[in-house]
Amino acid sequence: MDFSVSRTFSSLYIILDILWLLIYLAILLYFRRRLAVIVGLLAGLVYFVVDFGIFYKLLGTRQINGADPFWFLLWLSMSYGFTNFAWIWLLLDKDGQAVEWSLLPILGWVTVGQLSHNFGSGFPEITISRNIGAYHGVMTLILCAGYLYIVFRNLKQKERINLLWLMAIGIGVQFSWEASLLINGIRPPLWQPIVVNSLIETNLGMPYIYYIHRFLTKRYNEDLSANL
Repeated sequence: MDFSVSRTFSSLYIILDILWLLIYLAILLYFRRRLAVIVGLLAGLVYFVVDFGIFYKLLGTRQINGADPFWFLLWLSMSYGFTNFAWIWLLLDKDGQAVEWSLLPILGWVTVGQLSHNFGSGFPEITISRNIGAYHGVMTLILCAGYLYIVFRNLKQKERINLLWLMAIGIGVQFSWEASLLINGIRPPLWQPIVVNSLIETNLGMPYIYYIHRFLTKRYNEDLSANL
């Protein structure tokens, strides 16, 4: 399916989002969720390499009006890359506080969007878009390979991984992000982005982040102390 995904918002959104990211980071560090912070920061850098290096530079599928592409995509990638994967990591921890960890990013996204919508009229407007038909096939292949491996392992009874839990996290995190954009009037009211992106984009990384999480948490606690 080939369609364009676009967003239009006030530059006040960026200022408020950076402030929120600092608050979110401070909360994670206060509660000693250092491993989640590191994973989130690394994920943000990976998102930047993909978004700026591949989508913008190589494929030319990303368009930006009203902002410097490098700095804008660095902020954007670190924003949802850090938030999404720190959130995913915390949910994989299964520490009994999934609701609290889930409310933090959702509250931030909705609050920043609404404040920007109400008070951002005097700030420059930024419009970004990308055509996703060129790479959703590759994303789906990555998603299929990861989940197929887990399905095979489960069927062989090598291990028993809760696939519904993994998919709920992958789909739910992306859906929350897409829904906040829709609620805040940043994204046009189209069904394709929220449905297709939720099923594919963040969800494609879930099998891989699950095994990374399992590998690291066998060796380290969330505060980076050794897991003896």
